[in-house]
Amino acid sequence: MPPVSHPSYIALEGAEGCGKSTQAAALASELDAVLTRETGGTKIGLRIREILHDVASSGLSPTSEALLTAADRAQHIAEVVVPALAAGRHVVSDRSVYSALAYQGYGRLLDIDEVRRINDWAIGSRWPDLVVLIEVDAAELALRMEGRELDRFEQEDGAFHDRVLDGFRLMAAAEPERWVVINGNGTVDDVHEAVRETVRQHLGL
Repeated sequence: MPPVSHPSYIALEGAEGCGKSTQAAALASELDAVLTRETGGTKIGLRIREILHDVASSGLSPTSEALLTAADRAQHIAEVVVPALAAGRHVVSDRSVYSALAYQGYGRLLDIDEVRRINDWAIGSRWPDLVVLIEVDAAELALRMEGRELDRFEQEDGAFHDRVLDGFRLMAAAEPERWVVINGNGTVDDVHEAVRETVRQHLGL
């Protein structure tokens, strides 16, 4: 596909088990976009991700965690997102800088403004053009996580994940021009259709 005149940077966000990874892959295929993720969207980022998600990293302080995620995002923006957009390609990312605010800010109870400032510097102020928040009922999320080997974040207690989800919802409400909320309780195909149409309407694709 030839380069597009106005390439967009689209991020999918949500709770663990909401289906965003599946939907990001489907949307990227639909748009012939570059599919990527945070954390771990680069070789350097993969090494950072190993530390962040490893259950053996239980002693990692919230501040260290926030700085590691910011480092991953700095590398990701420089190596993947900016070059792809410059080449005229849409970018679809499984999570984005907003997960730093949700997880390290709201989840870890770090100062939100400070987390935002550090990450804005890390990404050169290149925030996503559109963020799709996939909302799934708590009972459905619990079913999806059953039998799954959980990483360090997934093993956090319910209060942590409640704060993360509340953070996503607050950010979506604060920036309605940038965020859309999709009901993720349906089938994979139903959710994909909703995501695809919403993205096309908001970005004119």
